[in-house]
Amino acid sequence: MSFLNLPNPLAARRLFLGQSGLLLSGTAVALLAGRDALAARSGSGTHDDTQILNTALGAELEAVAAYQAGAESKQLQKPILDLVLTFQGHHKAHAALLAKTIEQLGGKPVSAKSAYNFPVDQLKSQEDVLRFAAKLEQGAVSAYLGAVPLFGNRDLSKAAASILGDEAMHWAVLRQAVGDVPVPLAFMA
Repeated sequence: MSFLNLPNPLAARRLFLGQSGLLLSGTAVALLAGRDALAARSGSGTHDDTQILNTALGAELEAVAAYQAGAESKQLQKPILDLVLTFQGHHKAHAALLAKTIEQLGGKPVSAKSAYNFPVDQLKSQEDVLRFAAKLEQGAVSAYLGAVPLFGNRDLSKAAASILGDEAMHWAVLRQAVGDVPVPLAFMA
């Protein structure tokens, strides 16, 4: 199931954690943060780590495809198109790091789906495309938010929060671009 088909952010968080059925280990988060030495001190990864990392990788690959659909919609004007492609690049970087981490843990990274069920027929304006992207980012924020407090080591929590921060910035910028209040609440739900 896609983040785009969920009724609210809490459902996205449940999907992300529920599909994996597991929690990220400290080793996995250390690898995600580019802290190979910390990961080595934490011990080797497990099959469980690979499973949740593949869930995250699947979500990042979906985001790359969603931004591509938005870019190909022909609805975006030049400065917004550049912004969308920048955000797509961030998701490509997340996906590359996740895939590398999965391989380092001895797993096989999932591949992008051959097709996604995006509502491309509903992308009839620049605002439609931006709201589509914002909904995806909101789901990602919620999913990563659910994982951050699960870590006992504060350094590992900070590493996971760095991905959350990037997704939250995307969401805020996209909200601003359509004229919504970029950060509508003092706290994330």
